[in-house]
Amino acid sequence: MQTVGLIFGGKSGEHEVSIVSARSIASGLSKYHILPFYIDRFGFWHDERESLAVLEGHGAINLSSLSSFVLPERIKDVDIWFPVLHGPNGEDGTVQGLLQLTQKPFVGNNVLASAIGMDKIVMKSLFAKAGIPQVNYLSFNRSQWHKQAELWQETIELELQYPCFVKPSNLGSSVGISKIRNRSELEKGITNALGYDDRVIVEQGVTAREIECAILGNEQPLASVVGEISYSSDFYDYETKYTPGKASLTIPAQLKPEVVNLVQDLAIKAFQTIGGRGLARVDFFYVESAGKVLLNEINTMPGFTHTSMYPKLWEATGVTFAQLCDRLISLAQESYDNIKR
Repeated sequence: MQTVGLIFGGKSGEHEVSIVSARSIASGLSKYHILPFYIDRFGFWHDERESLAVLEGHGAINLSSLSSFVLPERIKDVDIWFPVLHGPNGEDGTVQGLLQLTQKPFVGNNVLASAIGMDKIVMKSLFAKAGIPQVNYLSFNRSQWHKQAELWQETIELELQYPCFVKPSNLGSSVGISKIRNRSELEKGITNALGYDDRVIVEQGVTAREIECAILGNEQPLASVVGEISYSSDFYDYETKYTPGKASLTIPAQLKPEVVNLVQDLAIKAFQTIGGRGLARVDFFYVESAGKVLLNEINTMPGFTHTSMYPKLWEATGVTFAQLCDRLISLAQESYDNIKR
């Protein structure tokens, strides 16, 4: 029986989501021996006993005994890694680089694809180069903003207009994002975003339906059926994402076949553009009035609870949760074996 090192938690705003995702995945890997590794909010790794307590929800663990970064001794017993980490310090290539150094296969995207998927500016630049349609956007760093704030404000108002969205370049779960309707809000939104990252992206607001597609595979990836997210809040912010009842999923989305085909084709193209491996969820805007499909972003380790969009999309496509987890293990092994040849 293979031993799967299940890594979860992490030093990011999506810490709790990661724990729930890991619990779901553990239930879907019944044919494997699970060796859990919990990373707390400070970035420290915990041993099997403490990690299992968190995974099974048996209460808090003692953090005071940890004063430095040390990898647990039992990492040597892992045959294959399954990192279920969302956001910075887990989904951005950092942990993927560490796992690569262990010379063991790991589930999901490699260092490069993970880093690209987390950095909105680099990601959008690559998608533009590949000819994938996106919303209009501008980007700048902290120094550029402080030196020419007035010019950037005028440029944003001229090229993007209001409403627009201000986002930190490297962050997940809609943390640090603001919807902007006037110049006063623009200054506040950019100041807020710069509190999370040194680089900021400003995107043009569009009236559109939010469509998502799941990808599974390595060199010949497959696209799932297409789903839609609906909500009554002003935009799909952190609270809306993670508060039960704030958003609803429609699977499959009620779209014309040609729109579904286009979304699936663009999702695969986006995945291949970043050099994706294993899995991803690709998010789109569908501007129904103009018949346009615009790529929003790619998520290289999407939420993985039983009610998350990624596994729900595959379930609707005919792949059960357990089959999905098993397939991801196989894809990780396949990729590792190909590289070793």
